[in-house]
Amino acid sequence: MPELPEVETTLRGIRPHLEGRRIERLVVRQPRLRLPIPADLPERLAGLSIGGLTRRAKYLLLEVGGGSLILHLGMSGSLRLVTAGLAPTRHDHVDLVLTDGRALRLHDPRRFGLLIWTPDPPALAATRHPLLCDLGPEPLEDGFDGAHLFAQSRGRRVAVKSFIMDGSVVVGVGNIYASESLFLAGIHPARACNRIALPRYLRLAETIRTVLRASIVQGGTTLRNYVQEDGNPGYFARLLRVYGRTGGPCPTCGAALRERRIGQRSSFYCARCQH
Repeated sequence: MPELPEVETTLRGIRPHLEGRRIERLVVRQPRLRLPIPADLPERLAGLSIGGLTRRAKYLLLEVGGGSLILHLGMSGSLRLVTAGLAPTRHDHVDLVLTDGRALRLHDPRRFGLLIWTPDPPALAATRHPLLCDLGPEPLEDGFDGAHLFAQSRGRRVAVKSFIMDGSVVVGVGNIYASESLFLAGIHPARACNRIALPRYLRLAETIRTVLRASIVQGGTTLRNYVQEDGNPGYFARLLRVYGRTGGPCPTCGAALRERRIGQRSSFYCARCQH
């Protein structure tokens, strides 16, 4: 699944090509995504200009006509800038055709993505839309720190890895990034979140930022179904310390890395370095 760094990479890639451009038409080949594409959306968007592009968690928000076009890539979706009229492949479900002869194309084999409209501009949609209003803070912005994690963890007993992957606690810490962040912080992924002291949460918040920023710089993590908007894979996978490296040596102490299921997700860690 494209995670926050992949979505941020996509946003930075497409933003210069969309902001200020006028929409000629919306071509919908398959409206049955996670949520149905509104039948009146092509008529609503035709002729409007695109304002700013922003991101909230893994949702992209395009300011159009005073409202917001909310786009999510789902499990396996991706966006491409293509020449308008380029023949679509099987899973190219939507084209946002611009008047400059190009189109933003949504490719989504599993159809878990979405493209919906809200009359609220992005700043309001991020706080009022049902998909967005209950989300936690952005990990790379003000409002997220170790004190926040510590306060949210009190009275809860879930494993800390599941805790930091909870989007109501903090957004964007997917499975890969949770494993990597906990390793850098020296925290065992199965440790109960309410048994971690404030100083360790201060450290964890910093490692979450470090891991996510590094992944964005590198273009995201290379996953089976994800490539960047220009068609090139992300390269953060080359920098992974523990994720997917079961049995390999810990980069810190050399002990064999371990794997276990936590919250129905594979988790990777060093039993010697993480406590």
